[in-house]
Amino acid sequence: MKEKLFKKADYRQFISKDSHFTKSLTKNNLIAMGIGSIIGTGIFILPGIVAYSTSGPSITLSFVLAAIVCILAAMCFAELSSTFPVAGSTYSYGSIVFGQFPGWIVCWALCLEYVLGVSAVSSGFSAYFVSLFQGFGIELPKALTGPFIPSEGTIINLPSVIVLILIYFLLKRGVQASARMNAVMVFVKLAVIIAFIVIGLFYVKPANYHPYFPMGGLGVVKGAALVFFAYLGFDVIPSSAPEVKDPQKNIPAGIMISLAVCAGLYLIMAAVLTGMVNYKDLNVSDPVVLALRYVGLGKIAFIITIGALAGMFTMMLNTLYGGSRLVYALGRDKMIPEKFGELEKRSNMPMLSLNAITIMAVVLGGFVSLKELTSLVNIGTLLSFTFVSLGVIKLRHRDDVPESGFHVPFYPFFPLLSAFLCILLMTQVSVNSWIAFIGWIIVGTGIYFAYGYRKSDN
Repeated sequence: MKEKLFKKADYRQFISKDSHFTKSLTKNNLIAMGIGSIIGTGIFILPGIVAYSTSGPSITLSFVLAAIVCILAAMCFAELSSTFPVAGSTYSYGSIVFGQFPGWIVCWALCLEYVLGVSAVSSGFSAYFVSLFQGFGIELPKALTGPFIPSEGTIINLPSVIVLILIYFLLKRGVQASARMNAVMVFVKLAVIIAFIVIGLFYVKPANYHPYFPMGGLGVVKGAALVFFAYLGFDVIPSSAPEVKDPQKNIPAGIMISLAVCAGLYLIMAAVLTGMVNYKDLNVSDPVVLALRYVGLGKIAFIITIGALAGMFTMMLNTLYGGSRLVYALGRDKMIPEKFGELEKRSNMPMLSLNAITIMAVVLGGFVSLKELTSLVNIGTLLSFTFVSLGVIKLRHRDDVPESGFHVPFYPFFPLLSAFLCILLMTQVSVNSWIAFIGWIIVGTGIYFAYGYRKSDN
């Protein structure tokens, strides 16, 4: 039994099974995908709330510290993805490096991240969509703009459902069509963010930066634990490996460049925001809109709403894409029924996998309140980052794998530091979230022994 649980998958079989995908994604497509996945509600919400409650103006340093943690994990992703350019991202790496059961556990945690993540973002999209209409004096029916809570007068979150269905049909057209739409949306939200930064620079008051450390140095560290989650999303890039031209070079470049761009924008935007408005006034869900109104530019606030909608659209697009490739990889390896690992001939897409993850996202986004569930996304993500970081160390001790196109510098210090910091951030998650996450893992373990353990070839 132990041999089966920790039997390491043959990466050559993965590459062979994934060869049916069309290689059409370039380095620029991957950079746009990374930026599209990372920049979303985080840049429009987190800087204000965290500055008010935890860091003050020193939130800029919190973003720097969080970026360091993410860059360390990203370098580990880059080495593994350039060594094994296969679908499934962390699940496939875990199966190849640690064995079948550890790979399944990481995958089960990632399923939680993808499904809950896209559902939560769709709910945020709905809220911004409603506020956009309110700005023009149009009130959408309350019953159609919230989760199924009849006592509060809400039946279905219709904007959430509609946007997820639109994204589904876009992905159904093929990876090239969705990549073009992603590039357009990324351009829109980057233009909005840069416009705010340029305008805001003229209204910065140095006095708002004093005191810079109102909560002390510990506030910077706690703030980093909170804003860390604004950087999540770059792990979608490795999931596209079978569809990438020259993946050994382009995947590491896509990961590192997109993360660097987002880190720079987060840092500058946080500095401008806390310079325009005193951090004590930023305890709102739309701090960027507040800042514009504060300096008398409320009439152009709707532009920020457009940018936020574009940001959330690309997050959902890329998350559904990455999630469908994850489910495809499970079907490919017979961990779930093989049908999920088949590609539709016309679109060359894993349609059953895309259908499954879209249906789950639509049900959750349209009918369930996700306020208590979204923190589970963080645990699953950090667990996968920890496995990836430790996986680099295991990888370096093997001589039966191909040469990587990227090597993490300062080995083994950087991978160990990355794993330590990820575990440290996991301790910041609430006890209730940990209980729910452990329950999710127990369910996943039951499914593994009931099906995947008996059916899989690996």
